[in-house]
Amino acid sequence: MKEQFNVAWSNLIEKLQGWFNAIIESLPNFILAILVMIVAYYAARYINKFVTKAVGKKVNQPSISKTIGRISAVVVVLAGLFLCLGILDLGKTLTSLLAGAGVVGLAIGLALQGTLANTFAGVILSFRKKIQVGHWIETSGFEGEVMDINLKDFTLKEADNNMVIIPNKTILENPMKNYSLTQKMRIFLECGVGYESDLELVQKLTKEAMADTFDTVDSSDDVEFYYKEFGGSSINFLCRFWVNGEKAIDRLRATNKAIIALKKTFDANDINIPFPIRTLQFDNKLNINQSINQEEGV
Repeated sequence: MKEQFNVAWSNLIEKLQGWFNAIIESLPNFILAILVMIVAYYAARYINKFVTKAVGKKVNQPSISKTIGRISAVVVVLAGLFLCLGILDLGKTLTSLLAGAGVVGLAIGLALQGTLANTFAGVILSFRKKIQVGHWIETSGFEGEVMDINLKDFTLKEADNNMVIIPNKTILENPMKNYSLTQKMRIFLECGVGYESDLELVQKLTKEAMADTFDTVDSSDDVEFYYKEFGGSSINFLCRFWVNGEKAIDRLRATNKAIIALKKTFDANDINIPFPIRTLQFDNKLNINQSINQEEGV
């Protein structure tokens, strides 16, 4: 019994000595790995601040710039971790981590496919100069002012003060009209005059009225005027001209102003703007008894 105890004790001592020697031999690599992790940690903090500040100069959304900065910091930390495992000669562990990360990443990507699509779409939209907070846009059947662009969705405030939340993926994949990219917009004004009207005079008065009403129209030559058709009760025409504006409300205000000015001009010159009139004629008396007899075949 004593001999067995001595043998076990000797094996234990030998094992501990082997571990101690291994630790002593690996101590320089272990210290180097710790230094690498410390350097990676502080480098990640610096890169996070630097990337956040650099992205913030081009993106007005703090959430986007902070997220990109954090992603950059995580990449630096992971690079330092993999380097440490290589220094410690833990190649198998490194291979296992990479394989596990690949499997986990694939599973997460499949589970969060829609969310990731909106996230990447949000990043892309944030870097687009043609879409900025404050722009007035029309897309996917909605029209309003851009209030927020984040990693999840796109927020519009419509003219009736209602907020519309649209997924970023939908914004990126569908056509969009941005009224704020240009400083001018064209107004289309349609109207009709009576058949008895002097058409040349109507054209002249309409163009002069628009030129006198809007500062952006230098002269009547800048106003386009076209007769379109002989309507049921009027001869219809189209008038086009340019005004300063960046939002849909500017178009409504200009149209409202143009209609008032045109109506005043036509009234002052006795030009009629007709409206459809339906005349019902009852000149024949209906013989009820005769109709009933005809239906019964009498």
